[in-house]
Amino acid sequence: MTLRKPSLTVFCGSRHGQHQAHIDDAAAFGHWIGQQSWHLVYGGGNVGLMGEIARAALQAGAQVTGIIPESLMKREVGLEGLTRLEVVSDMSVRKQALIDLGDAFVVLPGGLGTLDEFFEVATLLQLDYHRKPILILNRDGFWDPLLALVKHQVFAGFVSQKEFDAWHVVDDLDDLKASCLALLGPSKTI
Repeated sequence: MTLRKPSLTVFCGSRHGQHQAHIDDAAAFGHWIGQQSWHLVYGGGNVGLMGEIARAALQAGAQVTGIIPESLMKREVGLEGLTRLEVVSDMSVRKQALIDLGDAFVVLPGGLGTLDEFFEVATLLQLDYHRKPILILNRDGFWDPLLALVKHQVFAGFVSQKEFDAWHVVDDLDDLKASCLALLGPSKTI
């Protein structure tokens, strides 16, 4: 048995959004991942929050793996200088690689692609395809509408309370860092 540092798969926007706090959180979290000497796995783009987190993680010394479909290389502009940039055939292959490489999933603000990635890992957790933690940064209530929808689904009997409670929803970056450390520890035994 050996110890290795955890790999975090982060789902976040390919756009910056309208709030500077989201940009700052992405960069600060990337920097923190580097300080922990952890491995960042993300969508491979150079744009939006994806670019912010990856650049900060690289600058802080993290190993960073990007997974990007060939069709998005022009749109999201694959970030140069990554530890590893894997160009894949399509979005399904990208999602599977992001899932396979992460020890946990962190959801930052984002759009439809972020939701797609989140629902994929949440569904796979529900179906017992993995037991990896899912952490959601809900700064300033960004994800409140989504959480309210899923709570409604719990109330209506389509999602169990246990499934909803499996997500680790945090309100700020300090709580996200503390949750990552509590769930993953500084190293992982393999």
